[in-house]
Amino acid sequence: MLRRLHIDGPSTRASLAAELGLNRSTIKALVDGLAEAGVVAERVPALRSGAGRPSLLVLPQPHAAVVIAIDVRVEHVAMGFVGLGGEILGRDSWNLHRTRDPGEVITHIVESARLMADDLDATAVGVGVSVPGVVRRADGHVHEAPNLHWTGVALGKRLEAVLKLPVQVGNDAELGALAEHVRGAARESADMVYISADVGVGGGVILSGQPLRGSGGYVGELGHMVVNPRGLRCYCGCDGCWETEVGEPALCRALGLPDDAPRGAVVAALRALDDPSVLDEFAGWLALGLANIVNVLGPELVVLGDLYTALPASVVDSVSAAVQVRSLVSRAVGGTQVVTSPLGRDAKLIGAAELAFEPVLDAL
Repeated sequence: MLRRLHIDGPSTRASLAAELGLNRSTIKALVDGLAEAGVVAERVPALRSGAGRPSLLVLPQPHAAVVIAIDVRVEHVAMGFVGLGGEILGRDSWNLHRTRDPGEVITHIVESARLMADDLDATAVGVGVSVPGVVRRADGHVHEAPNLHWTGVALGKRLEAVLKLPVQVGNDAELGALAEHVRGAARESADMVYISADVGVGGGVILSGQPLRGSGGYVGELGHMVVNPRGLRCYCGCDGCWETEVGEPALCRALGLPDDAPRGAVVAALRALDDPSVLDEFAGWLALGLANIVNVLGPELVVLGDLYTALPASVVDSVSAAVQVRSLVSRAVGGTQVVTSPLGRDAKLIGAAELAFEPVLDAL
């Protein structure tokens, strides 16, 4: 019941009983116990309809369980204190232009966490971290995060040692998929793929309602699917990886910008684009990779996140149509839909929070 309130928000006791298949006396006992513990509260709904006494809404109390969500990106770190129910209670962020040293990043995280805890008068019970790299889920060991120049970083253990809290670390695209499945475009989709474009390209997969995590948690490096053997050399050592054709530098080239143009300049150029046809080649590579992914994984929905959310709607529509033409599986399922993320830049922060909440909800 608490997980239902955390994800889907306030509900009446009657609705909870119907949804969870429990009788009203059981629901009453559960709600009364959680209310006594300060985890939920009951309120009269702000909007009332009909005559008679209104049904009370059961609401999760944000400060009853607070987690720290951290989104480590190539150029900056975003951080938030997130309460039960998904409310972001406070935020902080800082740039990584000068240094990406793991020790300095960890130090800044700890200092920011202490300041935010004091400002919000909140005590965190867990931490979730999103990292753009190959992460071992068992202990949060970052095997490799090339764009951060990290190799063999024991991020989970190091953060646990200084924060004195349980820490969960996940690949950024995997957590983007989790966020979209729980709170975004894929809430009603049991099978979906999230494609993230920052400097590199990553993917997160939900199959039959569950995250696909692979052996040791190493999964989702869809950007390193080779699509053009005669293409550019990728940092992974292969030639023509998908991200060399559809990553941020490739998009910059399509827009006539330097490969290392600031993110703001890329987004501004996309929003000011008068002729979307300049992205035809870029869109072709994007559709090719997505068709391969759909053929292998068979999702009903593909969600494009991060930089892809700034693509013109006409480009996204053309990519979606091309995927249906090229993918046998897409045609078989009636057309895999391709959409942009409604969560935008918050997707991975939200995913990190949900990762931290998984053990917390089990323990409450």
